[in-house]
Amino acid sequence: MITWVEFLIIALASFRLTRLMVFDKITSFIRSPFHREIEEINENGETEIYIEIKGKGIRAWIGELLSCYWCTGVWCTAFLCGLWWFWPIGAEPLLVILAIAGLAGIIESIVGKLIE
Repeated sequence: MITWVEFLIIALASFRLTRLMVFDKITSFIRSPFHREIEEINENGETEIYIEIKGKGIRAWIGELLSCYWCTGVWCTAFLCGLWWFWPIGAEPLLVILAIAGLAGIIESIVGKLIE
């Protein structure tokens, strides 16, 4: 069984890794073989981004997975938990870095809302 601190670290790390995989531009090269992002300007002048899944079969399945925050989150969490259980010494620095980055992102979002 894991402690509350370990649970919180894994939760925050999973949150950050999932956002990294699904939304961040730095990982767009991972998503680009599986889906295309289409930008359109709506009637209010705001940019909206739509995702078009590429291919069929496994390629389309991976495209759907990478476009779904909840789906990718399950796999990112499974990966981090597995890494932590099978190689705790190597996983710990990655988990801590991702957890701190995740918490920093949450704090930044809160501060951003308060300033608006």
